Amino acid sequence: MAISIPRHVETLNPYVPGKPIEETEREYGVTGAIKLASNENPLGPSPLAIKAVAENLGKLHLYPDAASFYLKKKMATLLGVASEELVLGNGSNELIELLVRTLMDGEDEAIISRGSFAMYKVALHAHNRRYIEVPARDFFYDLEAIAAAMTPRTKLIFLANPDNPAGTWFGKAPFEHFLEDVKRRNPDTLVVMDEAYFEYVEAEDYPDSLRYRRQYPNIVTLRTFSKIYGLAGLRLGYGILDARLANYLERVRMPFNVSAAAQAGAMAALEDKAHIERSRKVNREGLAMLIPAIESMGARVVPTQTNFVFIDLKRPAAPVNEALLRKGIIVRPVGNYGFPNALRITVGTAAENDALLAALRSALASPT
Repeated sequence: MAISIPRHVETLNPYVPGKPIEETEREYGVTGAIKLASNENPLGPSPLAIKAVAENLGKLHLYPDAASFYLKKKMATLLGVASEELVLGNGSNELIELLVRTLMDGEDEAIISRGSFAMYKVALHAHNRRYIEVPARDFFYDLEAIAAAMTPRTKLIFLANPDNPAGTWFGKAPFEHFLEDVKRRNPDTLVVMDEAYFEYVEAEDYPDSLRYRRQYPNIVTLRTFSKIYGLAGLRLGYGILDARLANYLERVRMPFNVSAAAQAGAMAALEDKAHIERSRKVNREGLAMLIPAIESMGARVVPTQTNFVFIDLKRPAAPVNEALLRKGIIVRPVGNYGFPNALRITVGTAAENDALLAALRSALASPT
């Protein structure tokens, strides 16, 4: 068929997810593969969430609550916001796409940081929207340069804090200076704060964007149940933004985008404080184990406030990644982000971390 494809779709580079366990085992003939590629919680979901989802299975013939009324009500209370300021999505990826699709027209621009989360660029490119990429500074966001790149057409600025794939973050002082700079240049520009790893952050100077919303109503906060809550397979993210703008996103989003199972699992996961604390503890101990061990192998570990480490091998990463796959260890190469010498590695359980370190040590001992 000679169907014409729009150029912006023809040239779109799709998002590349982490390699699945089943594919790795099939392709490399290994068993018991360990996946440390997608920043999933190694402890899995909350037992309370598993129970809630199981109890919901008998209702699979019914459509879910399209408004997610009870989940929104619980989240609003916990977050200290109004239900009308919450928008739920099929993962926070859907919310990124919704923001672009709903709020930008052909003349608007967005600003992103080069090498940051790929979905910002994918969503913008898919909708044929203009964007400016601002270089990072040694894997950290350059907030001053981002503000300086603003034009009268700047509608959205996407900031990941902490960043993915680097794991770096910016503190309160530079963030507050940035918000004032944006306000001075164009107070109607929306600052989209992607805080997918918020629950893992331990830095004292970290700026929780929800605390700034009263003074800066142009802030949009995105968070997810995919990381510390361990519900990546259910696909549930949420945005907190001005109620008027939230209403427009609700008009555009597809109905029933959040499944009944996701709603039930999230309701229960929010109650399981013990699981959250165990997850933080495992992550804290895992970072303390991985960082010095990897650095002792000659690689650079970029500072992180997430559940993963970004390592600069100072040599091409592709052969190292291939060697790890042959041993059944799945990590994330980030060459498509512009970092051909780096790998992103999720913090696993103690046993998974031990296996990763042994395989990485063997791979780095081999000649390039």
